[in-house]
Amino acid sequence: MRTSVVHADGTVVARRHFPLPPDQPAPGLVELDAAALAQAALTAAGESLDEAGPVDGVGVTNQRGTTVVWDAATGEPVGPALSWRDLRTVGTCLELQAEGLRLAPNESATKLAWLLDTYDSSRLRDLRFGTLDSWVTWALTGGAAHVTDRSNAGISGLLPTEDILAGKAGLEWGPARLDRFSVRPEMMPKLVPSSGVIAPASALPGAPPVCALVGDQQASLIGQGCVQSGQAKATFGTGAFLDINIGAALPAFTEKSGEHGCLPIVAWERGGAVTWGLEALMISAGSAVSWLVNDLHLLSDVAESGEVAGQCADTGDVFFVPAMIGLGTPKWDFGARTLFIGINEATGRPQLVRAVLQGVAQRGADLLEAAEEDSGYPSPVLRADGGMTANRVFVQELADACRRPVEISAELEATSLGAAFLAGLAVGTWSTEQEVAALLKPREVVEPLGPDRRARWKEAVSRAERWIPELSALRF
Repeated sequence: MRTSVVHADGTVVARRHFPLPPDQPAPGLVELDAAALAQAALTAAGESLDEAGPVDGVGVTNQRGTTVVWDAATGEPVGPALSWRDLRTVGTCLELQAEGLRLAPNESATKLAWLLDTYDSSRLRDLRFGTLDSWVTWALTGGAAHVTDRSNAGISGLLPTEDILAGKAGLEWGPARLDRFSVRPEMMPKLVPSSGVIAPASALPGAPPVCALVGDQQASLIGQGCVQSGQAKATFGTGAFLDINIGAALPAFTEKSGEHGCLPIVAWERGGAVTWGLEALMISAGSAVSWLVNDLHLLSDVAESGEVAGQCADTGDVFFVPAMIGLGTPKWDFGARTLFIGINEATGRPQLVRAVLQGVAQRGADLLEAAEEDSGYPSPVLRADGGMTANRVFVQELADACRRPVEISAELEATSLGAAFLAGLAVGTWSTEQEVAALLKPREVVEPLGPDRRARWKEAVSRAERWIPELSALRF
């Protein structure tokens, strides 16, 4: 849980960070304490305001898909929040395919159904559902606002993408999907713009208005100034997401592209206009470096990876494919598995560590290629943020893999900037998306220097694919 205050010139102050590690009671299960999360949000925001003084508005950005159900009268969660990474409903998603309903386990729909089946099987309790933006806003407003925006709702599995893409007026939750899971309409949050005044945050000093809700990757997109069609950003954390702005034009497909594996998203909605995007993702990024620390004990901590990798000029033709739980865009092969290949007698610790950084960078180039192909927009520059961009060796490998300059965000977590920008646009701090983009300057621009290893990389990926054929056959 992070909070900060953003000034009109784009500077960020009064940062607070409250770690809230998830609980993993069994393999594939990832839960959060929703009550503790809401309290942390209130405490962190209060401390930021105590340091920086009053603000004109509050923006909320969040991990999309994480699902909370709570009692409407008491505001108490009925059970744990189910993380977007929680896989307990994989079987349900496969069963639904036989009904012609294609849902992924990271979406909210089957998580909501599981929580209701577990804590309200009779469907008689007066409950509310929300993703983390809804839940935190409920807490900020003392229960006065039960809302979400389309950047979050559009990938919940409960707002049919085909309706979004049709530009339907008065868009509402899909009644057929609610009926399928026995979800009463009054459980659902009201759909509001990503940028617009919602309600006073009465739980905070001065009760500033909540006036922006946006998913984390979409927040990072505007937070890195990608406000023009064809501008792309990548965020490298535990996994990695690459998003490309495609402007006002509707995406050409309503579900994951069969051609290059990207997904259509609502980037943000403001002033009655929707900005669209496409998203590509990798499942394992920073988690591959953590694996070197926690399981292989090749590093004492993640920060050491750049120093150790820098002890060799290259990997010595060793390649690493990060596929601990499969490959995302463009292959979507859940049966692929992690691979080191090319190891020989000259391979040492530096080469192995550098190969991991190079492998994540090459996967970043995979995402960029897929987004360019599916969108039809070339991106001459890639903008990047997230924890891994603090690693100088990694960002050089990323530029080399993408064969173009990489602009490193001055703000490591650009999501906070994006939420602040959308909030400021709602209250008149800034007038246009272009005005906020003009505030941003990269911390560094990294030019490609090394040789093109893409052909060799793709050969390595082909060796990692389809290792578990039964899982490779799954499609969500």
